[in-house]
Amino acid sequence: MAVPKGKVSKARRDKRRSSTWKLTAPNLVVCPKCGAMHLPHRMCQECGTYNGREIKVVKSVVSK
Repeated sequence: MAVPKGKVSKARRDKRRSSTWKLTAPNLVVCPKCGAMHLPHRMCQECGTYNGREIKVVKSVVSK
């Protein structure tokens, strides 16, 4: 039966496991009001709305 020769340290163990836990890119959703992409369950940075309500007044750059 296979028996380990010695204790594997936490650093060595974690180095071995590091390549299997890759982070994934966050999903983006389309804002229903302005069509900009933003993170889900967060306010839209372009128009300042969340869940159909205006949370923050955003000054538009287009008015200049």
